[in-house]
Amino acid sequence: MQRSEIHLASFPFGDVPGMKLRPVLLLTGPIGLTTEVLVAYISSVMPSTLLPSDVVLDPTIPKDRATHLKTTSVLRLHKLATIHTISVRRYLGKISAKTESEVCTKLRVLLSL
Repeated sequence: MQRSEIHLASFPFGDVPGMKLRPVLLLTGPIGLTTEVLVAYISSVMPSTLLPSDVVLDPTIPKDRATHLKTTSVLRLHKLATIHTISVRRYLGKISAKTESEVCTKLRVLLSL
């Protein structure tokens, strides 16, 4: 498991208890003795208005083909979670270097770093 990989993982719901299996972007590799990773939420439901922290991933274009997502999706960088690596179920793909740079820039702005 490495940063910039997309995996299927159990992601916590924001408004109710529980988890849902969904694609996530790993923002870190495994950290700590209990091996956790920081992940960002990916959704195939496109919002009517994109937020400045959103990144569109379109697997039909060459830059995003290696994500192996089934449909155009949105990476929502304002929806982050730290999860145990045992919640990470299956590798899907990887974002491109160009997208990784965009993610880093948007995270710096979002987190005022």
